[in-house]
Amino acid sequence: MVTHRIALIPGDGIGREVTPAARAVLDTVGARHGVKFDYDEFDWSCARFRREGAMMPDDGLDLIRHHDGIFLGAVGDPAVPDHVSLWGLLIPIRRGFRQYVNLRPVKVFEGVRSPVRNAVAGQVDFVVVRENVEGEYSEIGGRLNRGFPEELAVQEAVFTRAGVTRVLDYAFALARRRRGRLTSATKSNGIVHTMPFWDELVAGLAPSFPDVGWEQEHIDALCAKLVLDPARFDVIAGSNLFGDILSDLAAAVAGSIGIAPAANINPERDFPSMFEPVHGSAPDIAGRGIANPLGAIWTAALLLDHLGHAEAAAEVEHAIAAVLAETGIRTPDLGGTAGTEEFTKAVLEYAGA
Repeated sequence: MVTHRIALIPGDGIGREVTPAARAVLDTVGARHGVKFDYDEFDWSCARFRREGAMMPDDGLDLIRHHDGIFLGAVGDPAVPDHVSLWGLLIPIRRGFRQYVNLRPVKVFEGVRSPVRNAVAGQVDFVVVRENVEGEYSEIGGRLNRGFPEELAVQEAVFTRAGVTRVLDYAFALARRRRGRLTSATKSNGIVHTMPFWDELVAGLAPSFPDVGWEQEHIDALCAKLVLDPARFDVIAGSNLFGDILSDLAAAVAGSIGIAPAANINPERDFPSMFEPVHGSAPDIAGRGIANPLGAIWTAALLLDHLGHAEAAAEVEHAIAAVLAETGIRTPDLGGTAGTEEFTKAVLEYAGA
């Protein structure tokens, strides 16, 4: 029996409702594959911020540094500004643990109707690889003359050769293992320093992967093509901002952001990686028991795969696909009436089949 220690951060809103679903799947499927999970749960959240003035304690990173993985439910509450909650928890973990790859798989499942006519089950299957620790989401900048007519806000984007190269290397290697196609998101016709630099690094790295075909697309055109012909894509690599926007757009193309998983990866494994569904805290439905657990469950599969349990991960993905293809069980975001627990129970039943 292999045992993994997981730092569990349910967080806010529906994060507290879908995290038990992910945990149930990890425990059930893991047990069948000789894998046991021990959990340390942390109350780091907007509720903690309102109570104690901080999303997590000062030594928060030290408390989870030696875990095998981190599972985060969601972060966000209308009573706490988004930049406070994000920079108080999620971003410090990503940057403190050098989780420079944000991995977001996108797939149209049989039984899920996409709002996009050409998004057909079995044909749309790609991954967004987002640079996760620098780019447009830097800490460099500031504001001057607050409240006066000449008030000024400056935000500096930071692109380093090391930072861009390492995430592109990951994206090219992933494309090599998949269908051998990489699309680079850029905007070098309008952003005259950082994006040409990004393009140069893509072109310089490509010869090291002669078996991977690649192209670059301006972000505006890429968004259009992602809607018009989503099946053409395999691996899309983008900066922090571009990857963030593209992956949410892609989740909507796939039928619901409630399905979408994400992983914040430290490829060198010097630090634990963090796994989180894309959907956020969804305060409009929190507490009603109707949140779609599939994003969290698919995220659990990413965690299993990262920890070296590929067969168990594939079993979870198969169960998700089977429930969607073979049953009418759907949460409201997918046009049904099932609750979180009912949907989770169905996945667990198929995972054991």
